[in-house]
Amino acid sequence: MAIGLSEEHEALRESVSGWAERFVPSGVVRGAVGAESEERPPFWSGLADQGLLGLHLPEEYGGSGYGLLEAAVAVEALAERATPGPYVPTVLASAALLSASEKTRQEFLPGLADGTLVGAFALTGNLTGEHADGVLLVTGTAEPVLGGALADVLVLPVATDRGTEWVVVESAQVTITPIPALDLTRGAAKVEAVAVPVERVLDGPEVQDLAAVLLGAEAAGLAQWCVTAAAEYAKVRVQFGRPIGQFQGIKHKISRMLVALEQARATVWDATRAEGGERAFAVAVAGMTAPDAAVQCAKDAVQTFGGIGYTFEHDAHLYLRRALSIRALLGSSAEWAERVAAQTIAGVRREMHLDLPDEAEPLRERIRAELAEIGALEGVEQKRALAAAGFVMPHLARPWGRGAKPLEQVLIHQELRTAGIKLPQMIIGAWVVPSIATYGTAEQQERFLPRTLSGELIWCQLFSEPGAGSDLASVQMKAERVEGGWRLNGQKIWTSVAHVAEWGICIARTSSDGPKHDGITYFLVDMKAPGVTVRPLTEMTGENLFNEVFLDDVFVADELVVGEVGQGWKVARHTLSNERVSLSSGAGGTGSSVPDLLGLASRLGRELTPAERQTLAQVVAEGHSINALSLRVTLKQLAGTDPGADGSVRKLLSTTHAQHVAECAVELLGPAATTAADWKLGDAGYWNRAILATRAMTIYGGTTEVQLNIIGERMLGLPRDPEPGK
Repeated sequence: MAIGLSEEHEALRESVSGWAERFVPSGVVRGAVGAESEERPPFWSGLADQGLLGLHLPEEYGGSGYGLLEAAVAVEALAERATPGPYVPTVLASAALLSASEKTRQEFLPGLADGTLVGAFALTGNLTGEHADGVLLVTGTAEPVLGGALADVLVLPVATDRGTEWVVVESAQVTITPIPALDLTRGAAKVEAVAVPVERVLDGPEVQDLAAVLLGAEAAGLAQWCVTAAAEYAKVRVQFGRPIGQFQGIKHKISRMLVALEQARATVWDATRAEGGERAFAVAVAGMTAPDAAVQCAKDAVQTFGGIGYTFEHDAHLYLRRALSIRALLGSSAEWAERVAAQTIAGVRREMHLDLPDEAEPLRERIRAELAEIGALEGVEQKRALAAAGFVMPHLARPWGRGAKPLEQVLIHQELRTAGIKLPQMIIGAWVVPSIATYGTAEQQERFLPRTLSGELIWCQLFSEPGAGSDLASVQMKAERVEGGWRLNGQKIWTSVAHVAEWGICIARTSSDGPKHDGITYFLVDMKAPGVTVRPLTEMTGENLFNEVFLDDVFVADELVVGEVGQGWKVARHTLSNERVSLSSGAGGTGSSVPDLLGLASRLGRELTPAERQTLAQVVAEGHSINALSLRVTLKQLAGTDPGADGSVRKLLSTTHAQHVAECAVELLGPAATTAADWKLGDAGYWNRAILATRAMTIYGGTTEVQLNIIGERMLGLPRDPEPGK
């Protein structure tokens, strides 16, 4: 879990973290807290020796020749230890100087890289400048200047008749006065200039954009410490006879901290990659997301630690102080949200491009040739051909898939889209196929999988019961042994498409002995069999997707048991894992997506109010973070590594995102949103239906609360909920 994804970035992070553990111990941090005045930290030369001051600088200026992403990786790692001193101000100043003249670069960059010079910057101030004879005369005050008290080189904003210009000055040209800082480990200063002649005016990206990336990376590092420290404390702090991490209030709080952290990382990571017209949008999303994530994680960490976290001796307040300082320096999230809104309304869209290795092209050509032949077919023949070739679920082993590695899966997805070929709509079958392919007999596979993969066989899922929803291990439907098979009796509920399904996957209790997860068996049920009764359930939309199903003495033959008798929970969990991936991959058929929302906004025929722009920006930024997380998951899979927290966080965010989109749309509609919830009635009816339909997304496929439990227990190692009665 880090901003960088590649093996090289992970190695860099581990190296920096290891160095910081040795040279930035708690005593050094506390020494900075108690110092009467700010001084260069004792490890400053070590930063230079490790190349950490010039990671992003070209070798000709004494740097390592890497880029902004590598600098962000180092910044994040050092922030985890609340590293004191002007490291980030110096890195940001040198990054800004890359857009200066060659003379200025030669003059300052080598010193900033080897640590003989210290850099500083301001993002706000009251400096003004007048151009005269090729020189800019600067007068006024800049405050706060991060790292200013120790600085040799300062990057400052100046208001001129050309707008805001960024200039480079030396400390000897100005008056620098340290000011009391909220951050006790890194100082700030006031800088005063009186008719200072400046020749060094920067070109290129604004310093504020660089600050959003580097301070955003620092915010991610702060949040990482908060998440880790809070989780570790929650594992061992006992109250009321239990570790506090077992209480859902704490477990969910820390899980949401992890969600905020991963969103911050994903958006900062993407901002380091963005180019051209998309860069300003990506930077604005990072500026809007990362500082708030750090502040929220720090506040929640203090809350988790309780009274001890509120003491001066505990480190939690140092992280909160720095997080608050970062947000104050960069500007409020509302300011960055306005940038996101302005970019979005202007038509800027951030496309997530996937750079594939050279070996992808020969494989792409083979896939394209296969699909060309299939594309010549029509209707059910095309669907059958796609299934037979393994294109429907390519990750499955042959003959049901292609045994495709992540790279081939990506290429298949791209080429299907290019060819305009649509895969069969399997609906519930997409969850059924992997389980039968893994646990089913050869006869079951031959009987059910070809027609399911081609979309010709419709399935439903007979899992939930009135007393067993998220807690599926509590199912009570009975399966009694009879000659040649089993008799099933009981009720299932919330069964999607049961009214049209031909077959159902069903879990029923074949034994009540032992733990509740034992004694469950996984059956395949003919929905037309005698004793099966389906009754539609009317949802809040007025539609009938869900059903309740009654099974009265329904006979299921032995050959329709999947897996071993009594071991059906293992098969069911396999099905559920595929269900949650599918349900979290998009808007679930509601049409609630950011492009739909932007289409509505453009049709309103009016300017959005400031409040509406803020809401729109929040939804757009959330969607962007999900897209960035999805790309990170894909890249990790291509590299053969576990997606980790990125995958879990993406699933959780995706379930609520469609709700937020619909809520924003209805807010934009205003009084028109009193229209009936019917997609046939134009925008108002369409979005009212969506706002009702999307309420189901945080319920089916694992409720939000269950998903938070999964993140807390599996990703953070928090104690599992106690068994009832224990």
